[in-house]
Amino acid sequence: MTNNPLINQNAMSRKISFPDEPDTHIIDVNQLTVTSTRSSMGNILIEGDLTKKRRLVAKDGKVNIQHTKLRQPERYLADIFTTLVDIKWRWNLLIFSLVYTGSWFAFSVAWWLIALAHGDLVESNYKDPDFVPCAYNVHSWWTAFLYSLETQTTIGYGFRGMTDQCWPGFIVIIVQSVVSCMIDAAMIGCMFAKIARPKKRAETLMFSKNAVITKRDGKLRLVMRIADVRKTHILSAQVQAKLIQRKTTEEGEVIPLHYDDVQVGIHQDVSHIFLVWPLEIEHIIDEHSPFYEMSKDDIENSYFELIVFLEGIVEQTGMTVQKRTSYLPDEILWGHRFDHSIVQIGKNDYKIDFSKFNKTIEMPTTPKLSAKDLDDGVCEEENKNTKVNGTRFTMVPIPEDETLMKIESTL
Repeated sequence: MTNNPLINQNAMSRKISFPDEPDTHIIDVNQLTVTSTRSSMGNILIEGDLTKKRRLVAKDGKVNIQHTKLRQPERYLADIFTTLVDIKWRWNLLIFSLVYTGSWFAFSVAWWLIALAHGDLVESNYKDPDFVPCAYNVHSWWTAFLYSLETQTTIGYGFRGMTDQCWPGFIVIIVQSVVSCMIDAAMIGCMFAKIARPKKRAETLMFSKNAVITKRDGKLRLVMRIADVRKTHILSAQVQAKLIQRKTTEEGEVIPLHYDDVQVGIHQDVSHIFLVWPLEIEHIIDEHSPFYEMSKDDIENSYFELIVFLEGIVEQTGMTVQKRTSYLPDEILWGHRFDHSIVQIGKNDYKIDFSKFNKTIEMPTTPKLSAKDLDDGVCEEENKNTKVNGTRFTMVPIPEDETLMKIESTL
């Protein structure tokens, strides 16, 4: 039996019932009512769901994190370019339009004030053929706005134009031209950066729906399958994995999202891959693995999240792309392997049948014991789950001196 602290959170029931034993407690964990009892062995017997199934990273790679009560929103404005690239397209286009329209209106006010000071708005002046205005055909608010728009966009219809009668107009047209160039550089650069992002390239990178645990060359291995469906491939591709779980330290501190590195690759210590055909990425479950003490039943009765990252360089742009996914315990199939017939050898080439990308084959000979038990030579008959009155329970060791608060924080 293992001492792994991961506990059952995948069953459907939300309330746990136990045989008549003393020291029964009701513990409210994440707004779910959980009944627990301490057995004579100093263990807590647990059955049922302790929390709703949550993902930190969705299967499509989206991170399920919401930032609340952020008291310094100006941090986003300090990096305005990244903020503009990150926001949704509809907001980006709205800001794009407002910036240009706002600048046209702002400078139209300047041109209107210049025309007002020079007397260009007086009807008798602008109708007098001998009167020379500051700007031709600028004699109202709307004509000042049109002149501002034509100046900033360099349309030049030939109907409105500057004269040499007022020096303030020289200053305004210089400032407007410089501001126009700055707005064009910022807005067009933002649009290009948003369009050229390699985010959509990640849509053609695939992870298998399930991970499998199988025995190869005498070792239990956690295996996932990845593929790139494009003919132009990712350069310098490498894969990483993190195991996310709740951890309680020896001092009683509860870390809700603690992660451990999980070594994955074509081989245990080789994370760089040549992703031309679908590859199987494996993690050898040895004494350095967080799964070393977990058997098949421990996996099924545990709550954790295995997050897998695939990173590489897009050949066309040189930008880095990342694809993410995650696996919950019920998405890890113990005693299965992937179907290798996905690769078919043709006469002059190799064919990949993606209809078999997620297909697995059950391997009944795979032992259900943990890798530690296999290394210790433990037989499967010695590793049965505890049963009380015909009901199966998972034993989670708890020291005798643990308080109710510690039990709650551990759960």
